[in-house]
Amino acid sequence: MTRPKLLIVEDDEAIRSQLKYALRDHFTLAFAEDRVQALTVLEQFQPALVSLDLGLPPTAHTADEGLKALDEILRVAPHIKVVVVTGNGDRANALRAVELGAFDYLAKPIDVDALRVVLSRAAYLQEVEAERARTAEAGETGSRFEELLGTTPRMKEIFGIIARVAKTDVSVLIEGESGTGKELIARAIHARSPRRHGPFVPINCGAIPETLLEAELFGHERGAYTGAHVQRRGKIEAAEGGTLFLDEIGELSPPLQVKLLRFLQEREIERIGGRERIRVNTRITAATNRDLLAEIGAGRFREDLYYRLSVVTIKVPPLRERREDLMLLAHAFLRRSCQQHRRKIRFSPDAIRAMLEFSWPGNVRQLENKIERAVILAPGRFIEPADLDLEPPAAAESPTSLRAARDQAEHEALVAALATHRGNISRAAEHLGVSRPTLHALLEKHRIDAKQFK
Repeated sequence: MTRPKLLIVEDDEAIRSQLKYALRDHFTLAFAEDRVQALTVLEQFQPALVSLDLGLPPTAHTADEGLKALDEILRVAPHIKVVVVTGNGDRANALRAVELGAFDYLAKPIDVDALRVVLSRAAYLQEVEAERARTAEAGETGSRFEELLGTTPRMKEIFGIIARVAKTDVSVLIEGESGTGKELIARAIHARSPRRHGPFVPINCGAIPETLLEAELFGHERGAYTGAHVQRRGKIEAAEGGTLFLDEIGELSPPLQVKLLRFLQEREIERIGGRERIRVNTRITAATNRDLLAEIGAGRFREDLYYRLSVVTIKVPPLRERREDLMLLAHAFLRRSCQQHRRKIRFSPDAIRAMLEFSWPGNVRQLENKIERAVILAPGRFIEPADLDLEPPAAAESPTSLRAARDQAEHEALVAALATHRGNISRAAEHLGVSRPTLHALLEKHRIDAKQFK
């Protein structure tokens, strides 16, 4: 079995020698004598554990240099478990170190057996957390469907519809506000369909000028108009054997609606400037953030095209109607963004509260963008509301009774513990000094779902 890597930061040569002989059979060791050297070795050695003496030079008589080293170590590698070693009677700085993120502390003179036990426990927890992170990256069991995430009954229903409709070749209309993930649903249908080995071709009907959109969809022959120097296939032909996804279908002009309807009826197209009728085997999925029935009533969308497109309709709920999924999505975006930008950072309790209180008018896309912004810009180890460009969570109203005050404090303590330990019930219970059954009872009392914090 591979031994955990341990960096020992200690300026006393005799103590370093003592720890070397006491721990070398249990850990792979590296040593540093001061803060600067510790950071250099940290980058090269990449340990899972650090034993840190708070009394480092040049201020060995105080804990200032050691606390600064702790802060810098955790800023560079927040996943590392740091056990601090303090002078006898320096409990205040030891507790301050724990508040800053140290795993545990021991007082000098060092009891090497006790240190070995604490480090072994830290190594075990570090491996458990690493395994959980690997599992999470591989996909959230029971909450992931292709690239979609959700645990609410409505999302589970949508997953079921996708699974059933993907086996067919019918047209699907996906309705929902901007940013709700309509294209992801279209991609999931394609990925689960017999056409999955063919191309998935998306086109945004609202992003291309009307004069160019016809050529983008249907293609053109050489010389069809000024600038058409070569023959060009359109998106419908490009999606042969696969799926064409028409986003913002409600933006399609009436003439193009007629041409699209003809293709859906006959499965044939004519390129601009051409006379040949070309048979195309392409499935159509479409999406809109408009109320197409209202558009039909206003004379802006063809009723016959609507019914051709909406053989099956999937209505995607906005994020405010699936708030139980908010933290599941937030943590998934956080993991992805941290991996992309090579950062190790987590949400603070205030950030979680701010996200839960925000209305998210831009839906899932807005959530994803704000989290990526925070990962890039957050200066510390925790993402705060300001990093997400959100207002701080609203202050709770002053309780009017002792019971209400106790309940309010209890709720805040539960949220803070779950946020700190990413929804881990065992660690949150230990943090709060209660048993697991007691914590479960408290969560039920306050209607808090620990899964939101994972």
